[in-house]
Amino acid sequence: MATEAKRAKVGDGAELSPLQNFLQWCDRVGLELSSKVYVSKEGTVAEYGMLAKDDIEEGEVLFTIPRSALLHQGTTKVSALLEKEKSSLESSSGWVPLLLALLYEYTSSQSHWKPYLSLWTDFKTLDHPMFWSKEERDSLLRGTGVPEAVDTDLANIEQEYTNVVLPFMIKHSDLWNPNTHTLELYTKLVAFVMAYSFQEPQEEEDDDEDEEEEKAPNPPMMVPMADMLNHVSNHNANLEFTPDSLKMVCVRPIPKGDEVFNTYGQMANWQLLHMYGFTEPYPSNSNDTADIPATNLYKVATQGIQSDLDQQLMEEQWEMVCEMMPEKAAFVFGKQGCLTDTELHTALKVLCMSAEEFSEFKDNEGWEEDDEDDEKISQAFSNDGLPELKPSWKWLIHETARLTLTSYGDGEEKLGENVADGDRALMEDKAALAGLSCRQRRALQVRYGQKRILHRLMELTKS
Repeated sequence: MATEAKRAKVGDGAELSPLQNFLQWCDRVGLELSSKVYVSKEGTVAEYGMLAKDDIEEGEVLFTIPRSALLHQGTTKVSALLEKEKSSLESSSGWVPLLLALLYEYTSSQSHWKPYLSLWTDFKTLDHPMFWSKEERDSLLRGTGVPEAVDTDLANIEQEYTNVVLPFMIKHSDLWNPNTHTLELYTKLVAFVMAYSFQEPQEEEDDDEDEEEEKAPNPPMMVPMADMLNHVSNHNANLEFTPDSLKMVCVRPIPKGDEVFNTYGQMANWQLLHMYGFTEPYPSNSNDTADIPATNLYKVATQGIQSDLDQQLMEEQWEMVCEMMPEKAAFVFGKQGCLTDTELHTALKVLCMSAEEFSEFKDNEGWEEDDEDDEKISQAFSNDGLPELKPSWKWLIHETARLTLTSYGDGEEKLGENVADGDRALMEDKAALAGLSCRQRRALQVRYGQKRILHRLMELTKS
């Protein structure tokens, strides 16, 4: 990854670098850092990262962060006001209280968290697709689902800022100033929270059959030091939560000189790019996925229908399928098969019913008691099971994967017909790959990973 020019070495009389200031702040707030690790911008995969000074064994604690050092709406200087006015700060994201806290703390010269927040000068290192031009997103990420997700994000951010944040700031103009705390800064802070915040896992409680509503997730919070670690799917450290502190714990041996990697969860490359602004190089992301929009299955299923009766049957079947799935549903395929196998099984079974079978299905109000269990369905839609599916099901999956590949707009659906794959050629040409910009390279990693999954799916479902 290309990085900005490195800072000059600190000499006699020179000011401390932002990193040195931050490390001194860590000492003051009681953050305990193991002598076996250090933070650096040298030798890491991206920007700041953590490296091992010595061999580290599984189970060793790399650092401990007291809860008083965490930055969230409960620890900010304006916490009392945010708590008092919380009913007016509700939004679909649930992030407004934290974002208002960050707006205040980031622009306050007296902020307790200034040495921490100063690590991100105007958030110039954030390169989420929301900061790309719309033309870049639409050309480089067409078909991946990222442009649509970003358009939704930007619309929601502007609506939230205009309808919730701005009225609140005007009401409390002694603490916030719309001329300083602009929509542009708010958007950068949203990306900052997306990329660097953590959410504490919900405490597991006994299931209450009478309790229908799911418990709301814990709000995000900023965790100094933990957010310095970079992510890989094959990580070697993990953040653990205790009542008094948060601890980064080594989960497998780390040799001296290696980078310490945390995990942000099981994230496909398109999710990493959308939420964090980076990707894992192909093929190292074991969690990579490709989405097949459910509407593509419908388009394939209705191809070639001749009679009005058959069309009416298909419309009724599709309506029932839609009732069983969320709006804008997609079938998600990973490297080992379908991750939404139950939904795909349901859709295929309904769409391939005869008129008599569908009538009986409606009369019974669903499946019979002896319908296939989850384990059998999961196996049937794994890479091993897909070739053994019914021919009609395989054909639908095959053609739906082919249709989905056309959304990338480059003839990818013809790969099986020995037509050149432009992205594959790029991936195999080291000189051409090196000549790409960071954005072009990340977009390529997203596109190529998704296409390979879809190509593999077509191979497994060939008649």
